[in-house]
Amino acid sequence: MIDLDSAYPLHPEQLDQFRKEGFIKLRDVFSADALAAYGHEITRLTIALNTQRRPLEERSTYDRAFLQVMNLWEHSPLVSRFVMGQRLGRLAAELLEVDGVRLYHDQSLYKEAGGGITPAHADQYYWPLASDRTITAWVPLQPVPQEMGPLGFYAGSQSESFGRDLGISDESEEKISANMSRNGFAFISSPFDLGEVSFHLGWTFHKAGANASNQPRSVMTIIYMDAAMRLLPTLSPIQANDRDQWCPGAREGEIVDTPKNPVVWQR
Repeated sequence: MIDLDSAYPLHPEQLDQFRKEGFIKLRDVFSADALAAYGHEITRLTIALNTQRRPLEERSTYDRAFLQVMNLWEHSPLVSRFVMGQRLGRLAAELLEVDGVRLYHDQSLYKEAGGGITPAHADQYYWPLASDRTITAWVPLQPVPQEMGPLGFYAGSQSESFGRDLGISDESEEKISANMSRNGFAFISSPFDLGEVSFHLGWTFHKAGANASNQPRSVMTIIYMDAAMRLLPTLSPIQANDRDQWCPGAREGEIVDTPKNPVVWQR
């Protein structure tokens, strides 16, 4: 049996770090056996279900960043078991300092060999959600050395308003990176060891380098929200698309409680 449910001990100084910086990297969250058991299925489905057929040189900056497939948990009982694991869910709730978390959606990110940068952005630009109690777990399925483009974070940027209206693009990379530098936000980027997982808030600005290696970088992400999260009116067609795909049937002003948004962990 692969353990996905035992508690991972968080120390008070780690919680303080997360409050201050808006992200954290945690070592040894998963064993090599767990990543092998579930990672193969995640990668297989990503390759099978993605719809990108153009060569890298013909794609936009966004599409060069990675192949992505969402809600793999709906396509495989094995992946569903991983996404609904209590270990990650409890960590998400403890870092958010809420009583429980529910799923917003999962997303596989497969940066091909030679794949481009992931431009600077904040995830919550895309989400019509009523509070900042959202968090993404970034789970590499193999070690990620610097040349493969590990995720990096602008420490403390979760309170910065500039750039919140920019989606992933060349413009976001240029403007957000310049603003972060101008205002002294340190960019923290380092390799991920096998089993290491990062968590970042929905408004924490982040980006990743190109994959300069000859191997793909396979990552699974799980996006959690406060179990009491309510739906906001959408501010853009992009947010309307997210609402319709990831929480169909949810009603504005009410808790996002749909079959696609189950509670993953509750205190």
